[in-house]
Amino acid sequence: MYTHYYLLHIQFLGFRFHGWQPQPKLKTVQLMLEKTICFVLKHEEFKVLGSGRTDAMVSANKFAVELFLKEEIDTEEFLEQLNKYLPSDLKLLTIEKVSKEFNIIQNSKVKEYIYLFSHKEKAHPFSAPFVTTFVEELDISLMKEGAKLFKGEHFFHKYCTKPSPETNFQREILESCIEENTIYQANFFPKESYVFRIKSKGFLRYQVRLIMGMLFELGRGNVSLEEIEASLKETNDRKSLRYIAPNSGLSLHDIEFL
Repeated sequence: MYTHYYLLHIQFLGFRFHGWQPQPKLKTVQLMLEKTICFVLKHEEFKVLGSGRTDAMVSANKFAVELFLKEEIDTEEFLEQLNKYLPSDLKLLTIEKVSKEFNIIQNSKVKEYIYLFSHKEKAHPFSAPFVTTFVEELDISLMKEGAKLFKGEHFFHKYCTKPSPETNFQREILESCIEENTIYQANFFPKESYVFRIKSKGFLRYQVRLIMGMLFELGRGNVSLEEIEASLKETNDRKSLRYIAPNSGLSLHDIEFL
């Protein structure tokens, strides 16, 4: 029976991980975190629960994890020791004690995802974990207009994969925009790069990558603004979208508990 509860915020580069949740014979963020916690605590009498799933190769600037323990720990010492032994692509940012009533899944929260991309040139291979690049030219101005259409409450049946019969497709997007990338910079990044920012209290499976895929199709001239508007109505044809954006350009930028 666990009697002590802690909220952890972590960062990770997802390029070599197969997402957060453990999978047979695959390296995941949760598996690596659990191994390191076990090494630091010198026992296995604990449980971790993430605030959600991430796809393979998707990174997180701020991801939330609840840690369940049978004994109280010194949080400052635990943070120091965990960061000492975690791999270089995984970092513990903060740890705080929470009440038994805290529920990392059910507690109201807002997630912000970002997607970095560039166009018109082949990018340096070193940028691959962070930026999705297209050799062809995209209509960035049109994509910016398209991104605005997703803001507000819409019906997202076409922007979800493998939904359950109970899935609620009516979701509210609090922010949706494309702007010049000033968040992450490196000398091997393309000269110009862009960031798609999207915020919501809840996302469907693959929703952000499917939205980004639709925006890429808009930038290529394969769909119109009117088609995007129609895809967000409950009267849409419910057919699967043709294109899902690559995963490595996506990252969970922030998570805020309300």
